[in-house]
Amino acid sequence: MMRPLLFCLLLFTVCCADPQDLTDKVFTFPLESNTAHVKLIGVREQNFKTMTVCLRFFSDLSRAQSVFSFATPSCYNGFGLYTPSTGQYGVDTGNNAVFFWGLPGKLSDWNSLCGTWDTGTGLAQLWVNGQPSSRKAPVSWVSPVGTPSITLGQEQDSYGGGFDAQQSFVGHLTDVHMWDHVLSPCEIQLYMSQLSFTPGNVLNWQALEFTTHGRVAVEKKQTVSCYL
Repeated sequence: MMRPLLFCLLLFTVCCADPQDLTDKVFTFPLESNTAHVKLIGVREQNFKTMTVCLRFFSDLSRAQSVFSFATPSCYNGFGLYTPSTGQYGVDTGNNAVFFWGLPGKLSDWNSLCGTWDTGTGLAQLWVNGQPSSRKAPVSWVSPVGTPSITLGQEQDSYGGGFDAQQSFVGHLTDVHMWDHVLSPCEIQLYMSQLSFTPGNVLNWQALEFTTHGRVAVEKKQTVSCYL
């Protein structure tokens, strides 16, 4: 009885102590839950005054979903990215949020998403499938200071936890990168076009340290290439 139980535990929690090259791989979140998430580890404590996060997502849900959540002990919603709910995108910025409308995005298709934030000015911006948003700032914000807790697929309402199934992501995530500065429009377009770009200096999809928790699978990205 112990061997089947051990096998099941390995399915639900996968620890990757060494950096993994996830080129052509995806994280698959197959169902709504308040447990399934990926924890990104190995990020050192630093003062994140500016940041950029880019990723690609695929989902058929139209409700709001958290794809990226950055928290510190003093700032649970330090920086976060939400996929659309009736055409709306959201960005957590220092325990407050700003929202964007009118950006592209398709259900049941791959979408490229980048978010930037400057804690000095408070200005945040999104890029979706090559199209930039306006630049917005919350009324007030705090700078996220301390050792970060970074999760994919859930929003952190407490440091490393506080997950809500109604905010969970269901679908596929890939190509996650994070930089400790605001990328230029040209650099973002290179990422959007899947051309040669400088990988993230905080999180790098080609050298990612992570653990998976709950029902999350690491899979090869599916492509359609049939020849008749």
